[in-house]
Amino acid sequence: MQRSTRHGRAPALVCVRNLTRDTVLCSRAMVARTARDRSRGLLGRHRLSPDEGMLFEAQRFIPFMWMHTLFMRFAIDIVFLGRSDSVIRIHASLKPWRISAVAFGARKALELSEGAVTRTGTAVGDSLVIGNE
Repeated sequence: MQRSTRHGRAPALVCVRNLTRDTVLCSRAMVARTARDRSRGLLGRHRLSPDEGMLFEAQRFIPFMWMHTLFMRFAIDIVFLGRSDSVIRIHASLKPWRISAVAFGARKALELSEGAVTRTGTAVGDSLVIGNE
């Protein structure tokens, strides 16, 4: 998943842990920092391995987020995070060519391989920590 950008830098990868359940949701989440990263997302990929994901941050001054799988070839789990990286909404198994529900209050969205939420027992209200491991 570690791709180089046009400027030769590899995107930042972070580990996302569920503190409440003491599980790892994703050991290699690519942080979508640039507009190009955010617009490309997971497009063009054939699959997402269980340890991969992509982390998006909300636009400034917009109090909600939504995600989509338009033009994608596989289903994903999406975990929306509010303040202090607590889980406020989960959309499991979002199939290709679908749009998630709007998550009001979301500050971040984590796209994961399908089944990651079930595998880790992640639920609304859980506390996550995002960082390098």
